[in-house]
Amino acid sequence: MKRSILFFLFIMGVAHAQVITTQFERSGGTQSPDYLSIIDWWKKMDAASPYIKMTEKGMTDTGYPLDLVLISADKDFDIVSLKKKKKAIILINNGIHPGEPDGIDASMLLARDIDQYLRGKNKGTDNTNKAQLPSNVVLAIIPVYNIGGCLNRSANYRVDQNGPEEFGFRGNSQNLDLNRDMIKCDSKEARALVEIFHELDPDIFLDNHVSDGADYQHVMTLITTQSNKLGGVMGEYLKNEMEPALYRSMQSKGYPLVPYVNAFGDTPETGWPEFWDSPRYTSGYGALWSTFSFVPETHMLKPYNKRVDATYQMMSTFIDYTSTHNDKIRSLRKQTVESNKTATQFPYKWTLDKSVYKEIRFLGFTAGYKTSEVSGLPRLYYDRSKPFEKSVKIFNYYVPKEFVEKPKAYVIPQGWWKVIQLLKLNNVEMYPLKKDTTMEVEVYRIEEYQTFPRQYEMHHPNYDVKVSTTELMISFRKGDWYIPMNQAANRYLVETLEPRAEDSYFVWNFFDGILGQKEGYSGYAFEDIAAEYLRNNKQLQTEMENKRLTDTVFAKSAGAQLNYVYRNSPWFEPAYMRYPVYRLK
Repeated sequence: MKRSILFFLFIMGVAHAQVITTQFERSGGTQSPDYLSIIDWWKKMDAASPYIKMTEKGMTDTGYPLDLVLISADKDFDIVSLKKKKKAIILINNGIHPGEPDGIDASMLLARDIDQYLRGKNKGTDNTNKAQLPSNVVLAIIPVYNIGGCLNRSANYRVDQNGPEEFGFRGNSQNLDLNRDMIKCDSKEARALVEIFHELDPDIFLDNHVSDGADYQHVMTLITTQSNKLGGVMGEYLKNEMEPALYRSMQSKGYPLVPYVNAFGDTPETGWPEFWDSPRYTSGYGALWSTFSFVPETHMLKPYNKRVDATYQMMSTFIDYTSTHNDKIRSLRKQTVESNKTATQFPYKWTLDKSVYKEIRFLGFTAGYKTSEVSGLPRLYYDRSKPFEKSVKIFNYYVPKEFVEKPKAYVIPQGWWKVIQLLKLNNVEMYPLKKDTTMEVEVYRIEEYQTFPRQYEMHHPNYDVKVSTTELMISFRKGDWYIPMNQAANRYLVETLEPRAEDSYFVWNFFDGILGQKEGYSGYAFEDIAAEYLRNNKQLQTEMENKRLTDTVFAKSAGAQLNYVYRNSPWFEPAYMRYPVYRLK
């Protein structure tokens, strides 16, 4: 009996000592696994390691749940408990575009090596490039976010990308680009990610990608949330301390960084503006919640094994930096959240100031033009036999263009339930009115707007929005929603509920019902009513006569004049073009 027990313990010890390899490793760095293989691998790690726990979160458009992996050095996986212990949380998202699987494979290697480290199996000078997980940092990893795109595999997608041999598709099961869905949440994936984000309240958010565009020597580029938009103490810290330290670390690892090469249609040697990550993107969304957010972008033309290693080293760099500066990062976030609660105004539009820039060391290839074998016309190419190193300008200063004064609260009628659902999804503090109530509120009227004629991610976004403002007594019903503006969600609320904001719910067509006039009149029948109304309203009659004198088109149109009376009468519907989110001052 004693021998049997010893044999069992020996077998268990061998099993735990074994390294769970990945398809990436077994293929010599040329292959990435399919979705079911990825999840099977993580389940094995979950079963084998006391430091790794995988749980199913919200459902996705595919019918598969979104998985979340937690890696904790003290085997504590309770988020409330981890926050009390002052652990910093890094959330890593992979496969938002499954044709860019670098993060999927790099995260598997990272988790496996961290498990080995925590077991004491990869410590020492010969493992200096192996990832470690200090006790004051917890990793949260989404193995694959866009499951539908990951299931839709082919060797033919991303025709100009250098490996792996086969990978997924950019669109999800609804053919949505999930990196444009963080505000509108048309996908179940986005709703699940929003829930995960608020459950974790991450200090650092990484969304792993692969770049398109120009050719250059760098393997890794980085989108950093625009520091001016992040603002305040977090923005200053990000620009002056955090980002430079990340660059130094990656330089020491043999992967010199540059900002994401945002030079489409131009060659990059003259410099470029930093990528503008509005709230529709994962990193822009994270900024609304005072999270330091980044998008690592490897270069598509580099060999797959090098791209995976660069992503691995980038994530490891974030772990090391976050551990070293844990207290500072959490303190700045707390300070920013409190500041946003009490701020009296918020910027909601920015513009690039090209008079301000920074210079970076850029490792490029000389660009030129030659005759195209396809068209016979000049075409761009990069000559890899002519590398260069030079200082280029990065325009990274976005100044606030428009501000809005914070109201005491917003009030939104319960009929706009699609928006209300999204506010609740984002943990917004809001309260239903307990009884019918009349309040004096600030009311926007949509005076002008344009709409994109072609669809964009299942919408026709509105833009160039102009509004007028009045103060009116509005009657609200029991159950309408009161949203106080003294909460952590203030920035999110301003950028989604102010109709002129870049990614507001008005821009994304959630309120388009107000843009269509519902009531009308029969011209022949309204003629007598309009005449009587004009006789009894001398001021309107005078205004109409003046308009005839100054507007010849109006003067020659009987229909336009009849409609003018209607639109300035009590019979004209008040809801037409009235924005249905009200500001309580």
